[in-house]
Order: sequence, then structure tokens, then C-alpha cells
Amino acid sequence: MSFDAIDAWWWPFLFILVAGWLATDTWRYLGVYFGGRISEDSDVLVLVRSVATALVAAVIANLIFFPGGALAESPLALRLAASIAGFAAYIFGGRRVLVGIVVAEAVFVGGWFALG
Repeated sequence: MSFDAIDAWWWPFLFILVAGWLATDTWRYLGVYFGGRISEDSDVLVLVRSVATALVAAVIANLIFFPGGALAESPLALRLAASIAGFAAYIFGGRRVLVGIVVAEAVFVGGWFALG
């Protein structure tokens, strides 16, 4: 069965819903099932955390260096300054994610208004 299998207005929505559910929830259920049996210090879990962290870092780097939409109109230096300030606030603010996000956004928005 493919995306073009049925010619009805509701088919693309159902296809995306089912395909999205199968792609994500299957792995979630397996993670819950096996997660209770894996030690937090095991090599497998360290590898999974490392890969997840690398993927998040790659997405952030992609947003900084190759942005799309309205973010592409901002200067690279401003995007770098906001991310560095947010990371520094995260480290020095007690490793609280919310502090890092708020500071990065404040630096970016403040810099955007100062430049524009």
C-alpha cells in the first residue's frame, strides 16, 4: 500500500497518522519494555544517550549555520552570540535548561531589534 493507493480526501491524513504512529510508538513501547531491564550505567544506554545528544547538537548546528525562513535573515554572528550566551547561562545558571533558553532568546531578540 502506498500514499497514492486511495483517491479520497481523508486518505493522506489517515496515511500520515498511521505511518507516524507506527514509526514512533513502536519504538516507544520497545523502549519502555527494555528500559526497565537495562542498567543506567550500561554501555548500550551510554551509546543511546550519546547518539541522542549528537542528533540534538546536529539539529541546533543546522539551525545556526543553515537556517531557513525568517531566521535566515538574521546575521550569523547574532545566532552564534545567542547560542553561546544561552549555553553559558545554562552552565552558570545551575544547569537549568529553561534559563539557557530564556537567555538565548533574549539575546537573539534584543540583538535583532538593535540591528533592525
